[in-house]
Amino acid sequence: MKIDVLSLFPEMFTGPMHDSIIGKAIENKIIDFNVTDFRDFTTDKHNHVDDYPFGGGAGMLLQAQPILDAFEHTQAESKAKGYPDGKVILMDPAGKQFTQSDAESLATSEHLTFICGHYEGYDERIRSIVTDEYSLGDYVLTGGELPAMVMIDAISRLIDGVLGNNESAVTESFSTGLLEGPQYTRPADFRGMKVPEVLTSGNHQKIFEWNQKESLRRTYLRRPDLIDHQKLTDLQKRLLADVRIEEEKN
Repeated sequence: MKIDVLSLFPEMFTGPMHDSIIGKAIENKIIDFNVTDFRDFTTDKHNHVDDYPFGGGAGMLLQAQPILDAFEHTQAESKAKGYPDGKVILMDPAGKQFTQSDAESLATSEHLTFICGHYEGYDERIRSIVTDEYSLGDYVLTGGELPAMVMIDAISRLIDGVLGNNESAVTESFSTGLLEGPQYTRPADFRGMKVPEVLTSGNHQKIFEWNQKESLRRTYLRRPDLIDHQKLTDLQKRLLADVRIEEEKN
């Protein structure tokens, strides 16, 4: 996958995007990652990227020209490498709230371009190149760099070959529609806190049911709204009924 980012602060991506799993994916050429400073594409001698809004108002708006010219430059470079145009994602508080299902959908793309804003907003004409607008939630940050990094992280780990075990991405919280239940590693007894016996029993069916039940329990207690949107199996319905009875007794 080719990932382009248009930002005024490319140095912000240096650490997060070149360490750990994503850094290895870039090193192994699974992801072709590039950040472009759109200030380099300004046409005035002071390198201004913003200006006052027509009609008045507080703050400054990012101008269309530097971003559109930077975008055309990155697209030309990507096409020369054989990548398609792909999706262009604008990080904006008014955008669709980003979810795991969005990450799964975007992970199938060959080319993604993220536009990171600053200041009070954008010249509306920037949206002429945008295919999708996303927000991380109902709050405002100083710029689009952090949300873009979060999205890139969530998307990248779903690309084939990025994780050592592809099953990890499938079984994590939200990928299954439910929260992931508790997990344990050695030692089996740590300061009197013991691993549930079922997990060391070797009975795979009982272990599977325990994992299902505890996933349902955690979701029921912390995010019951997720259960409302989940199509449960007969086994899950039975386990959830048991969870509700057990929690009512506590």
